[in-house]
Amino acid sequence: MSLADQVQRVREAMAAACARRGRSERAVRLLAATKTVEPERIREAYGLGIRLLGENRVQERVAKRAALEDLQAEWHLLGPLQSNKAGRALAAFDMIETLDSLGLAERLSRLAVARGARPARVLLEVNIGEEAQKHGVAPGLAVEVARALAALPGLELRGLMAIPPAAERAEASRRHFAALAELGEGVRAAAGAAAEGWELSMGMSHDYQVAIEEGATLVRLGQALFGLRS
Repeated sequence: MSLADQVQRVREAMAAACARRGRSERAVRLLAATKTVEPERIREAYGLGIRLLGENRVQERVAKRAALEDLQAEWHLLGPLQSNKAGRALAAFDMIETLDSLGLAERLSRLAVARGARPARVLLEVNIGEEAQKHGVAPGLAVEVARALAALPGLELRGLMAIPPAAERAEASRRHFAALAELGEGVRAAAGAAAEGWELSMGMSHDYQVAIEEGATLVRLGQALFGLRS
């Protein structure tokens, strides 16, 4: 199946999921996760109307940057961010979805203020399944961390991101998506953020329709668009 066919198929599935919950199709954005995807394929996706792109690693985004610098796209960091790469991440991405600690937030804040540019837009990553091997703040600490983030200069908290525990069936993720959506309201209030533009980044290729039904505003799709990758 061609990339054009895959994109159409995904957009139709997204629209159907929105319809099942009475949501506007415009309420959910498609992010193409381009880990290991060559620049030519990314450019093809852009030609099909995809304007939101994401990389897992700072160095991969930097390596592809010259080949794609003419694209008027929004780039998100989707993978864990090491503190020593925070400066490069701020320069390479429009949004960091994986802010997972107050220490990293403080580092980003200092760097953003020093750069004197617009505030760094971030999502707070929540370890929604409370899994020992995963990054993210515990759900019970998210409101407290959000209050601390709101006091840091140079940062703009724009929402939450999560990856639920691995499951064979998409339906098994529903309760985690619902929990993140509920948590998001408390976090948004604690941070004093506006409802407009508040993001819930949740749902990937195997479970994005369920995520949309539970309130996702961003879905991060790789395999569903580009097929299996190394």
